[in-house]
Amino acid sequence: MTMTANCGNTRRKQQRTHPLGRRATTKKSRRGAAPGLASERLPVAPAKTTTPIAPHLTAFFEQRLPIERNASENTRDSYAYAFQLLLTFASKRLQVAPSQLSVEQIDAPLVLDFLNDLETTRGNGPGSRNIRLAAIKSFMHFLEYRLPPAIEQIRRVLAIPAKKAESKLVRHLTAEEIQALLNAPNPRGWKGIRDRAMLHLCYGGGLRVSELIGLHLDDLQFQPQPSVLVHGKGRRERCLPLWKTTTVALQAWLAVRGTVSVPELFVSARGESLTRSGFEYILRKHVRTAKQLEALASVVPPKLRSGRFKATDKLIASLKAAIVMRGKKSSK
Repeated sequence: MTMTANCGNTRRKQQRTHPLGRRATTKKSRRGAAPGLASERLPVAPAKTTTPIAPHLTAFFEQRLPIERNASENTRDSYAYAFQLLLTFASKRLQVAPSQLSVEQIDAPLVLDFLNDLETTRGNGPGSRNIRLAAIKSFMHFLEYRLPPAIEQIRRVLAIPAKKAESKLVRHLTAEEIQALLNAPNPRGWKGIRDRAMLHLCYGGGLRVSELIGLHLDDLQFQPQPSVLVHGKGRRERCLPLWKTTTVALQAWLAVRGTVSVPELFVSARGESLTRSGFEYILRKHVRTAKQLEALASVVPPKLRSGRFKATDKLIASLKAAIVMRGKKSSK
């Protein structure tokens, strides 16, 4: 009995420990198969996702700029025009509708090609190029917190440097040239009275075009002293006293301005607000007229000029005095 039990135990041990045993073979096959299968598997590449750019642009212009940054209307208009140019360029380059563009497609090489296209095709200078680049970088800063997976692409766009531009000296106009420009509008018509008031105020106050067309009726006061409140760049305000000639021109304009629905001081013939392009057209028209007046004045004998342009000579003298005073203040 003892020998039989020992033989049975021996056989069980052999089945457990023998390398060709069923259990041992099964265990080895399982352990050996796992590393082999793992080594044969290839790493799965993550699928490239595309993020539509339209919702982010909408949030940028409706929430980021007006609410979070409290950007001015001029800044929002400038940024909107920059993205209009960018989306038009990207749409033609990628053969995709602007509404179907994705954030991943607006990468650094495309932005660089867009900036170069501005200079070569549209003829923009370095200043305009840098303005468009500033709008794109502002949008990319906005995307940093909304799209963390695209942070590397965003940083490459932000690393694009601004182009250095030469600051050329602007040639100043002489007193005769200024007076010829101020006399160019016809004071007998509605448009001529308006244009003369705009030119007098723009020259006397040194206003930007955006400051001039953005003036409201409430910004103009004649009592106790004639003055105008100018809303400058960066929400800076300044109150400027008015010259007598500028005051007379503005009073003449207010007499014929009439009642319109917009609050701006200067309006178009349709009773609407003036635009920068509209004022540019008006200025170019009167510059051509001023050149003709200056050419005619150069051939008039001095004796006739002394009697005919007596008031003009007084105004020129006052303008020269004002220019001298302004130069002394700026030097201080």
